[in-house]
Amino acid sequence: MAVSGWLVLLVAAGIVPVVLLDAPVVLWWWLLGVAVLVAVDLLLAASPRALRFERELPARTRLGESVTARLLITNPARRSLRGVVRDAWQPSAGAVRTRHRITVPAGERRAVETRLRPFRRGERRAEHVTVRSFGPLRLAARQATVAVTGTLRVLPPFASRKHLPSRLARLRELDGRTSVMIRGQGTEFDSLREYVRGDDVRSIDWRATARRTDPTGAQKLVVRTWRPERDRRVVIVVDTGRLSAARVGDEPRIDTAFESSLLLGALASHAGDRVDLVMVDRRVRGRVQGATGAELLTRMVEAMAPVEPELIETDWAAVPGIVRSVTTQRALLVLLTAIDGIGSSRSLLSVLPQLTEKHLVMVASVSDPAEVEAARQRGDAREVYRAAAAERSLLDAGRVAAAINRLGGEVVLGAPAELPPAVADRYLALKAAGRL
Repeated sequence: MAVSGWLVLLVAAGIVPVVLLDAPVVLWWWLLGVAVLVAVDLLLAASPRALRFERELPARTRLGESVTARLLITNPARRSLRGVVRDAWQPSAGAVRTRHRITVPAGERRAVETRLRPFRRGERRAEHVTVRSFGPLRLAARQATVAVTGTLRVLPPFASRKHLPSRLARLRELDGRTSVMIRGQGTEFDSLREYVRGDDVRSIDWRATARRTDPTGAQKLVVRTWRPERDRRVVIVVDTGRLSAARVGDEPRIDTAFESSLLLGALASHAGDRVDLVMVDRRVRGRVQGATGAELLTRMVEAMAPVEPELIETDWAAVPGIVRSVTTQRALLVLLTAIDGIGSSRSLLSVLPQLTEKHLVMVASVSDPAEVEAARQRGDAREVYRAAAAERSLLDAGRVAAAINRLGGEVVLGAPAELPPAVADRYLALKAAGRL
C-alpha cells in the first residue's frame, strides 16, 4: 500500500485542532474516521496485479538514434484503474521519461510510450513494470511490480560511413573505370590503349605496338593498363582485451575499432575482396566469415553489438592459429589494437614475425589528441610534469610503431575520428601499389 500526500494533510488537519483544544477523544475519533476512509479508498482501487502487459518495440537501433517503446496495458477487471506506471529500463537505455499517469477503464486497453535514446551499445533491457493504482479519493494506493521483459539491441552507429563515397570514387579510379590506370606487382591485366605522355615506359606492349599503325603508316605505341586484383582476402582482428576499454575522447577504443572495421569492410567488399572479422582476447568473442555485399555489414554490426571489452590481457599467441582457421591464403591482416608501450605490446610483437611471414600485416591504433596537446603545454610546474608524462607516452608509442615496421608490419595511427578513414586510405594505397 502506498500513502498519498492527501492522507498526510488530512491527518495533520485533525491533529492541529486537537492539540489546541486538548481533547484526546476527538483525536481518536478523527483518526478512526481517517482510517475508515483510507480502507474504503483502498478497497475501491483496482488491483494492479490483474493487469496484462505487452511490449511493442523495435528489435534493434543504432547508437545515438531515438526509438519509441510502447507498453500496452489491458485492464480485464471490473473497476477502472487510475494511477501511475513506471516502465523501468536500464539507465544506459536513455529513457527520457519513465513514469506515466494513466487511466484504464474496465475491459479496455491503453498504451504508454517511452522515448529511448541509448548511449551504450549492446542489449539494453527492461525487466519490470511498476503500477500504482489509486482509489477514487486518492488517499492510498495499491502498488505491484510485474515482470515484463523487453530487449533492444543497440548496434554500432557506423558514423564513418560518411567517408565511404569519397573512398569508393578513389577505388573506381584504381579499378580502371576512369582514365587513371595503374601498374604494379600483383595486378591484373585489363586492356590496351595508346601511349600518352606520362605513362610508364615499362608498360609498353611491344608486340601490340608492332601490329598497330595509324592511317599515315606511322607506328603507334601501345601500353597495357592494369587493375587491382580482386577476390583478395582481408582479415580484420579486433582486440577486445583490457586495452580496448580505455576511453579516448568521447568513446572507448573498441568503438573506434568497430568504426574502422565497418568502413574497411564496406570498402573492401565493394572492391571485390573477401572480408572476415574476428574479435578476440583470451577467446574468440565474435566472428563473421563467408559474408559478402550488404550481408557483410549486417552480420558485422550484429556481431559487434553485444561485445564489450574484457579486463584481461589479450592472448596474442593464439592469433596466428585463429587466422589460419580463417584462411590459408595470403591476406591483408588488419590488427586493431593499442600500441601504448613496449610492456603492453610485447606479446603482440612476439607473434608478429609469424604473421608477417605469411600475410601483409597492418596494425591500427587510436592515438590520443589530448596527449599531443599536453606535451606542448609549459605554463607552470604542473603542466611541465604533465608534458613530460605525455612526451614519454608518445615516445613509447613511437618505439612500438618502429618495432612493428622493423618486423614487416604497417602502422596506422589516428585520433578516434581520423583512424577509420586513415585505415581505408592505407588499404587503397596498398591496392594502388599492387601489394594486395
